[in-house]
Amino acid sequence: MFFNRTPNLEQLSWPVSQLDEAVEVLGRRAGYISQNDSAPVIPNYLDKRGHISFEHWLPGIADIFGLESEPIEAPYAEVESLLKGAGPAILRLPASYDQDGEARFLVLLSSRWRQVNLLTPELKKRRMSIKALRTILCEPYETPVLAQLDQLLVEASIPEERWARVRQSILREQLSEVRITGCWLLRLPPQANLWLQIKKGNLHQYLGILIGVNLVTQLISLTSWWMIGWGALQGHFEWSWLFAWALILLTAIPFYLALTWLQALLAVGAGAIFKKRLLHGTLQLEPEEIRHQGAGQFLGRVMEAEAVELMALGGGFMALMALLELAVAMSVLAMGAGGFLHALSLFCWAFFTVLLGWRYFSQTHSWVSTYRHMTNELVEHMVGHRTRLAQEEPHRWHDSEDESLTRYFKLSERLDQVGIQMGTVIPRGWLISGFSGVAYTFIVYPNSPIAIAISLGGVMLASQALTRLVGGVDSVVGFMVAWGQVKPLFEASNRANEQQSSITLPTLITRTQANIKHGETVIETRDIIFRYPKRTEPVLNRCHLQICKGDRILLEGPSGGGKSTLAMILVGLRVPQSGLLLLRGLDQQTLGINRWRDYVVSAPQFHENHVLSETFAFNLLMGRNWPPPEDDLIEAETVCRELGLGELIDRMPAGLQQMVGESGWQLSHGEQSRLFMARALLQQTDLIVLDESFASLDPENLQQAMQCILNRATTLLVIAHP
Repeated sequence: MFFNRTPNLEQLSWPVSQLDEAVEVLGRRAGYISQNDSAPVIPNYLDKRGHISFEHWLPGIADIFGLESEPIEAPYAEVESLLKGAGPAILRLPASYDQDGEARFLVLLSSRWRQVNLLTPELKKRRMSIKALRTILCEPYETPVLAQLDQLLVEASIPEERWARVRQSILREQLSEVRITGCWLLRLPPQANLWLQIKKGNLHQYLGILIGVNLVTQLISLTSWWMIGWGALQGHFEWSWLFAWALILLTAIPFYLALTWLQALLAVGAGAIFKKRLLHGTLQLEPEEIRHQGAGQFLGRVMEAEAVELMALGGGFMALMALLELAVAMSVLAMGAGGFLHALSLFCWAFFTVLLGWRYFSQTHSWVSTYRHMTNELVEHMVGHRTRLAQEEPHRWHDSEDESLTRYFKLSERLDQVGIQMGTVIPRGWLISGFSGVAYTFIVYPNSPIAIAISLGGVMLASQALTRLVGGVDSVVGFMVAWGQVKPLFEASNRANEQQSSITLPTLITRTQANIKHGETVIETRDIIFRYPKRTEPVLNRCHLQICKGDRILLEGPSGGGKSTLAMILVGLRVPQSGLLLLRGLDQQTLGINRWRDYVVSAPQFHENHVLSETFAFNLLMGRNWPPPEDDLIEAETVCRELGLGELIDRMPAGLQQMVGESGWQLSHGEQSRLFMARALLQQTDLIVLDESFASLDPENLQQAMQCILNRATTLLVIAHP
């Protein structure tokens, strides 16, 4: 390994034709891919030319190896900060470094201080300064400006020794709007093995250090209590012991600070893993799993998810430290004057605490169930407040509240009684029991001050441990109750692994390669049967449908006839119980659910489609790469104006960057419908399914929106009532 001051990029860079090999090697070196796992076979038809194909292939290849690639960018002034935190990563070199028209890139293993570790195609590590790498990435933006800048420095009579600093300051000012792209971070996906994520986050090391530091603090605490007890039982006072005791307490301060710091590191790392997995699991839920739930139940899940994180991390640490302290306290008591019987009594108190904690759990479970029910009712009544004002008689608004509140107060009273028992009986009862044992030993064996001092220290340490255990049990009980709500979301994250598609030819096809001819079959269903859970009659019974490229199909029928169900099956949101469903001649298992949704998109019914509390541009382009390039923003605005949303864009102060949704700009019913159409059109898929999207439009806007849809959608299925 050496530090290369004038890097030879021909030796350090990789050609895009070796992108699959680079991702595999980088994943193995980073520990993301097991050394025992065999490498999947990558198709040999990669488009090896151009910047666009490179951006397309990297996410697909990373997905094959079970990894995630995240494109990142940084303002010109913050490129060095980006490189200091990058790794493992792929860095696309500027086009000026391409050879024979083939794109090239660097494989970045890690960064440290002012250097980065690169991996060469010969699989050797090489170092490069961050400054040199930054110069390479920024060269295309700096070169057009440098000639004029040097001329300006000469005309301004700036001394040559100051040129570098002045040049850099001016470049930062002139290029402040420029964003440097071409960097992709490789990381584990949220659904990856949990232990592997913990290991890569070094959380197991932090936990080991935390336990070690805690044992040291306990040893210091025991030593201080031993010194106090020894001095008190000697019959006279010595100043040297007091000074020694003060020094020991001062020594404990850095260890307590280290405990706090390590707990914070563990909490942040574990919380990040938990939240990513939870969000990923939420997005994997099937529509039928949440269709019957209201806003109050969704709010309850959010609240419980936050409770799980706080209680699991805070209460988990507390319970773990309490158990360690109890083990140490039992050992100390066994060495003291009371011996084994004193330690056994502490064990009995700990066991009694666990039994009382189980009773506390059962009471908490009943209380939380009632609390969730009340929360759900309250939120639902708030959401439907206008409907209740218009249609429900005022004297019936609070019919069910009194009964719910009475039950809630009774359960709260029982829960408080058990909580008071845990908070008072356990620690105070132990102090009485522990000091009684010490007093008995002092009376029977008055000539053993050292053993009595050890017993005193053990009793105080046990009291501290039991108090902490009570707090830990409280948090663990809260975690167990909340986990019942969060567990389905957490486990749903594993579905991505179960749905992983096999590596087949269509899995990695660019949109330019994927074009099919006019008249060829896009999607086909044969003998499709679908029924909802707990219903015997199928909604769709032996359904046949064939849609070819260029078709414009209108599907009409009465409510409840299965139109929307068929649309969701075509899009991949539901799976039929039997029958054959083919997209481009491939079934969903072969193609993979993610690729399936790349080719078919829908605008669901109004009540199942949403405007998120983000910018208007985000709501339009959420189905494409984000952040979007300038061309995507221009295309999005063009589509919106063709749909009749030009007046809305002009009216919004920030245009496409205006915040919309619940907390931002309020859109009318018709404006939202056209936003949903634009969102579907901008995904540029083979088939677009519009489910009652035109129902809220007036005749003029309907005609304009329909014309835009017909001009832009290659293949269209429109669902409407007769």
